[in-house]
Amino acid sequence: MSESFFGFNVAVRGLFSAQRNLNTVNHNLNNINTPGYSRQQSVQVASRPMALADGTGMMGTGAEVTGVKRIRDEYLDFKYWSESINLGEWSAKQEALSDIEVTFNEPSDSGFATIMSDFYDSMQELAKDPSSAAVRSLVKQRGVTLTKYFNSMASHFEELQKDLNYKIQTKVEAVNSYAIQIQQLNRQIYITELDGNTANDMRDQRTLLVDKLSRIINIDASEVVTGRLPDGREDKHFLVTISGKALVDHFTISELALVQRDSDHKVNSEDVPNLYQIQWADGNALSVKSGELRGYLDVRDGNEGSSGGPNGIASPNYKGIPYYQKKLNEFVQTFARAFNEGYVDTDDIKGYSATDTFGTGHVDGYGYGASATNMIRFFTMKGKDGRQLSSEDFVGTVTDTTDPNYNEDIYNLYSSITAKNFSVSFDIENDYNLIATAGVAEEAGNIDVLNELLGFRRNTDMFAEGGPEDFMKSLVATLGVDAEQAANYESNRQIIVNQIVNRRLSDSGVSIDEEMANLVKFQQAYSASAKMIQTMNEI
Repeated sequence: MSESFFGFNVAVRGLFSAQRNLNTVNHNLNNINTPGYSRQQSVQVASRPMALADGTGMMGTGAEVTGVKRIRDEYLDFKYWSESINLGEWSAKQEALSDIEVTFNEPSDSGFATIMSDFYDSMQELAKDPSSAAVRSLVKQRGVTLTKYFNSMASHFEELQKDLNYKIQTKVEAVNSYAIQIQQLNRQIYITELDGNTANDMRDQRTLLVDKLSRIINIDASEVVTGRLPDGREDKHFLVTISGKALVDHFTISELALVQRDSDHKVNSEDVPNLYQIQWADGNALSVKSGELRGYLDVRDGNEGSSGGPNGIASPNYKGIPYYQKKLNEFVQTFARAFNEGYVDTDDIKGYSATDTFGTGHVDGYGYGASATNMIRFFTMKGKDGRQLSSEDFVGTVTDTTDPNYNEDIYNLYSSITAKNFSVSFDIENDYNLIATAGVAEEAGNIDVLNELLGFRRNTDMFAEGGPEDFMKSLVATLGVDAEQAANYESNRQIIVNQIVNRRLSDSGVSIDEEMANLVKFQQAYSASAKMIQTMNEI
């Protein structure tokens, strides 16, 4: 009779084992579409055998499920995190540089090349009839259009910089949020596993959070052994670090903080005020080496040749929004200086030097009719109140042409002009007859000065890149190369990450076919154990 009950116990264990296996299959199928879920597998072993009383050996006691393990390759996790960081950086750069390309809008019917061509075409028409009021008005309007193009570009760049600043803010907030969630999961996992169980689902949730975190900033994540538990098992703590400092140290976190840079602490003179600087909440410096934050910082703060700013705000040689703002400012300053004063730097010495000379510019010419006067600048700038400055207001006290420093002072005046405040002078805006054409007063058909002004379009000494259009073409080409590079890097990194994801899925992902096969297998095992009970009962 005891042997019969022994057989029943073995069969019941078979039922329980099959049922546990079926429950695991059921759990896998229910989570087939759960992000970050790892396939689970029951650990089934032969239960402890029983020694026979007559000493003839050991009798098997059936099977039992001792646990449920998580199918996960930690190497692939580490590999994914290291590649995801680079993907995040280049994705952010590719996205931001695409926005800058749209701002330049080249080539197009409304881009710089078209606007500059229209401006000089109107001046060509003026050369045919300097007395034409209609053509003079057209020249003025085309000049206004040219200045507004740069005003619009500068304003849009400022908006892009503000947008990137907001993205940096949201990403830092996301990092802190993920850190808090990982800390909470660490606590739950640790408590759950104290009795020897494995918190598979919570570990999946934690890994998914690290996946998201790895795209934002350069993190390292690992489980380290800190000692032994009372039962002899290893006491493991989970750490997430950024540049060597712990963001999450098992149960504690060190959050990131955003500090606004005021106007006295700009990294670049072209920056909008109140941009965020990222640091640790305890005030220590933070080194952001890669990830989306690195990409956004580079594009927001990158100014080729700069020091990179405090705490490595941007890569020293990266060309971001401040770089393109600086180049636009350089263009309007150089172009306005040449057009107004006839100044072209031909001695290859950057900035003003004693060997620099001023040729014939708009200031040397005379307008038409009663307005036939010289010393009028075609381009000036807007004042702090937003109004266009007249030539007199722009020049201020620099009026003594006999002063030995006169040329240098005039040269330096143009350093105040930026793409944002660039404008046609109030004099020209108020009276288009002040547009200079003649080299001699009251000679209506004289176009000597106008010919000099037309010649500036093709003057290859104006910029290192050549003429005005050459400068802008070079700038747009530089942007195009950088944007293409970012797109290529992003595409290559995406391929690598996709390959790792596919390997992860093949290892940890849930396969319906495999689970259905297991379902049939364990169902048959359950049926076999039930049949065994029926058979033992009949015996």
